[in-house]
Amino acid sequence: MSEVFQAPVGTHDVLGDESARWEGVIATFAQLAYRYGFSMIVTPTFEDVGVFNRGIGEKSEVATKEMYVFEDRGGRSYALRPEGTAPVVRAFVQHNPTPPFKAWYFTPAFRYERPQKGRYREHHQLGAEVLGSEDPAIDIEVISLLNDYFRAVGLKRFRILINSMGHDECRLAYVETLKAYLAARVDSLCAEHQKVWDTNTLRLLDCKKSECISVTDAGPQLPDHLCADCDAHFEKVKYGLDALGIACERAPRLVRGFDYYTRTTFEFVSDALDGAQNAIGGGGRYDKLAEQLGGSPTPGIGFGSGVERLLLALEAEGVTKPLIDRTPSVFVVDTTEDDVATALCYELRAAGIAAVRAYDNRSMKAQMKVADKSGARFALLIGPQELAAGEITIRDLRSAEKVEQVSFPRSEVLAEVLLRLGK
Repeated sequence: MSEVFQAPVGTHDVLGDESARWEGVIATFAQLAYRYGFSMIVTPTFEDVGVFNRGIGEKSEVATKEMYVFEDRGGRSYALRPEGTAPVVRAFVQHNPTPPFKAWYFTPAFRYERPQKGRYREHHQLGAEVLGSEDPAIDIEVISLLNDYFRAVGLKRFRILINSMGHDECRLAYVETLKAYLAARVDSLCAEHQKVWDTNTLRLLDCKKSECISVTDAGPQLPDHLCADCDAHFEKVKYGLDALGIACERAPRLVRGFDYYTRTTFEFVSDALDGAQNAIGGGGRYDKLAEQLGGSPTPGIGFGSGVERLLLALEAEGVTKPLIDRTPSVFVVDTTEDDVATALCYELRAAGIAAVRAYDNRSMKAQMKVADKSGARFALLIGPQELAAGEITIRDLRSAEKVEQVSFPRSEVLAEVLLRLGK
């Protein structure tokens, strides 16, 4: 007996009812993104490793521990995409579209990390990016898009955390102040950050361990060290969100996980999920990333949202019904042995009607069981008697009352089905 293969560790298959939920959340995002003026972008699954090393930082945990890096047959070093922003910025630099460039995407992302519920080694992201404007109105629009999206798919129990990381000058001044504070308290940090506190200092603010939280909460705070320009930019973002009725919480520790972030950062957290894994989307500004990837100075902002984590949040809130109705309208039952169903289904589908059928010459009873299970509203019955008479019988499968089935000439069936479906 040959080997039975399984999906790789940290990956998963999506099918059946689960895939219907995926269709719904993706389609809802696409519709909203279009409403906000975004167009879809598709970038390669793998990029030159430098695209990610320059963006997220060669010393970041993602680059050093989680990124899938490989050498191709030509000796070139590539990486599977660990996140969605850097490839979009690389594409912007390469193709030079007219700014502001507004793009949305749905893409797999790859991280070599310990698999857990809602976090896979291959997971999937929905995201949006805007390049070419530093206007605070863009920050407001991007955050409001993600807020509208989560509301549209049915989430209610989430909060928006927001912060400003400043730009290079004021952030670097803050880092030096934080280093001076930490130097006398290194022994109080968690074991991991006792080793790297002076090389990746801002990452301490992202640490979830109580030791680091206690030390940094008592130390200098990033919002107190913003320059006048960064502080004014952030105040406009907060004011604009408040004017739209979008409530946000100031989170001084929110620095996100990548080196490319500047100024506005934000994160959406679900109160229906465990606190350690409750982030359902987030992002921020990356006003230097285009330059780091060889382009002209170009401000940018965007976000990503993991589909698997989002579906967990929806399930935790009891929102499990697919957003897209996959139920067929018509089920064709054919017992003629002449395969009349193929042509009839083709005609129905061409008219915009979702039509399905059974196969393999199954009995009337067996086909009717499948028809009922399909959820279809109507069954179209074609047996030897109907075939000889040039008729098709329509039966309402969902009527609460016992309704006699009715036969119509074959030429009138499409019009009758459209009428009954209200089309």
